[in-house]
Amino acid sequence: MALLVDKHRPRTLETLTYHSDLSDRLRSLAASGDFPHLLIYGPSGAGKKTRITATLRALYGPGVEKIKIDSRVFRTTSNRKLEFNIVSSNYHLEITPSDVGNYDRVVVQDLLKEVAQTQQVDLAAKQRFKVVVINEADHLTRDAQAALRRTMEKYSPNLRLILLANSTSNIIAPIRSRCLLVRVAAPTEGEIASVLAKVGKKEGYKSCEGLEKMIAKESGRNLRRALLMFEAVHAQNDNVSEKTSIPPPDWEALIEVIAKEMIEERSPQRILQVRAKLYDLLTHCIPATTILKTLTFKLMPKIDDALKAEVVRWSAFYEHRIRMGSKVIFHLEAFVAKFMRLYEGNLMGMDIDFDD
Repeated sequence: MALLVDKHRPRTLETLTYHSDLSDRLRSLAASGDFPHLLIYGPSGAGKKTRITATLRALYGPGVEKIKIDSRVFRTTSNRKLEFNIVSSNYHLEITPSDVGNYDRVVVQDLLKEVAQTQQVDLAAKQRFKVVVINEADHLTRDAQAALRRTMEKYSPNLRLILLANSTSNIIAPIRSRCLLVRVAAPTEGEIASVLAKVGKKEGYKSCEGLEKMIAKESGRNLRRALLMFEAVHAQNDNVSEKTSIPPPDWEALIEVIAKEMIEERSPQRILQVRAKLYDLLTHCIPATTILKTLTFKLMPKIDDALKAEVVRWSAFYEHRIRMGSKVIFHLEAFVAKFMRLYEGNLMGMDIDFDD
């Protein structure tokens, strides 16, 4: 049984429900015969991936939806084996090189070179080039981005790249200059409520405008999250109303528990207990940066205003450490310990040297 977010995902540019001007622009690009490299950026849940899938369908037709998942093995210069999953159709590939961490350059260099040197096998295809969709492009290392730039220069006749990112700030200028930048803004709360109403009508749910508006507000303008919350509310309640409570995701509820535990007791034993919960979140594939950001926001209402700026500063410091390092649990645990020290010092009225 498919989730609502997948079941009701628009398949074509014509059926997209908001940013109609952007849909028209993508449709024109697909029909122009001179399709450029694209850098699609915007916040999570704004509809970047859905728009890309619809654009690929406009480029190649419905055959682009017949996808398969292959597992490939790449070798590093140190002879280490990297197992990597590739989603592909006859017309495009979809990869997430950041999954292999600092070895993403190997995947980008070898895979794109192989694809670019291969001619389109389907003679009836509308386009002579293949498209490679790169997820989380803003998480690529500098080496991988340099390899990507060289590939774009050398193999452009047989290859088009579509890069997906939350922000362009981490993408090197040579790549940005070789791509058409397309910003997909987050939908408004009104647009999200409208989508929820349409989905609810298709599913036969009881209409409740107040609940839909409340979910749209709680979602933080993230349509994917709003649809998941909408489905969870209706799965747990036979009759819904404006007063129906909206359950938070399990991972978010656990982070709320962690925040309370950090406030209630500050000791080595409590750090060990928190560490176990952090491990639980990581094993359920919650990104470390998401854990840190959410934990920081959960702590903010519980502490004095005088402490907030320092907590945010250290949160940013450890987020940088997480992105640069490989053992994310070390940096999450270090933030927990740092917060406990700051909070304890604040309670005791001590003037702590924050740079220690």
